[in-house]
Amino acid sequence: MGVVVQNDKKSAYRKSGVRAALAVLAGLAVAALASGCSQPERRTDAPAPPAQGQQRLQAPPARALDSYATRLRASAEARAAAARRWGLEQVPLTPPAPPAVKPRITARAGFEVNHQEDWNLPPVFTTVPTDDKVVFLTIDDGADKDPAFLRMMSELKIPYTAFLSNYLIKDDYGYFRKMQANGVTLNNHTLHHPYLPGLSYDEQRREICGMQDIMRKQFGKRPTVMRFPYGNYNQDSLVAAKSCGIKYAPIWNEEVFVDHWEFREDDKRMRRGDIVLTHFRGRDEWNGTMVDDMRRFLNYVTAKGFAVARLEDYL
Repeated sequence: MGVVVQNDKKSAYRKSGVRAALAVLAGLAVAALASGCSQPERRTDAPAPPAQGQQRLQAPPARALDSYATRLRASAEARAAAARRWGLEQVPLTPPAPPAVKPRITARAGFEVNHQEDWNLPPVFTTVPTDDKVVFLTIDDGADKDPAFLRMMSELKIPYTAFLSNYLIKDDYGYFRKMQANGVTLNNHTLHHPYLPGLSYDEQRREICGMQDIMRKQFGKRPTVMRFPYGNYNQDSLVAAKSCGIKYAPIWNEEVFVDHWEFREDDKRMRRGDIVLTHFRGRDEWNGTMVDDMRRFLNYVTAKGFAVARLEDYL
């Protein structure tokens, strides 16, 4: 819109006021343009600026990533050094992350009892259904208590599950507390390791529930997993186990000794998800130590391309 100019003395003052106002407005416009030019044009695909009071998330600084990589490298180097120190032929493989969805565990075909499904009895199984190339190490009874074994497994970061019988561990519960402190799950293997099918239901229940009580008192937890001594059981065994809080009753598909392996399957081949059994034994009963036994186990599974995973992560 045009400026109205009056031809009188007052209009002169108005003219000078208008000129001043226009000068101010021009200055503001130039400042605004300068301010706008100082900022790069935001692309239409650029993220919107954060709302007031919020801060935009930023990637961690490069030095944090370098630190993480350094820790990974140091961990791998420590494991390699441990493998050499314990006389392994190769560094044990690292297992994958635990499955987000646990596999459905059922009784192995031919290992069921009457009313297995409709009474929801604990399944007896030898292999965990998984596509991961892993096996599970389980160790029974608790007779030998070799501190070198604890150091070896801790340094190599090998997971395993222990099934304990009270008559063999009661002289040194502390040994198994150290094991538990290293992340090992301690499970039920009965009070006295009897042949369960030869006992009455009440006798079986005392063996299983009695060991549950010992586990709670000595290690702070009643397990939900147990192994029947010798891998023998009947319907009463499963009913008694369920009444004592047991949900799973794994046995094994292979057994490793200090000087040989035994296979359940005729083809003598290790499978994904197989459960491997060994025992807490030393030179009193074997021609070697627990360390020798683990060296044989780890050399074999690593050569076959298997990692050792934690059984409870899949249950």
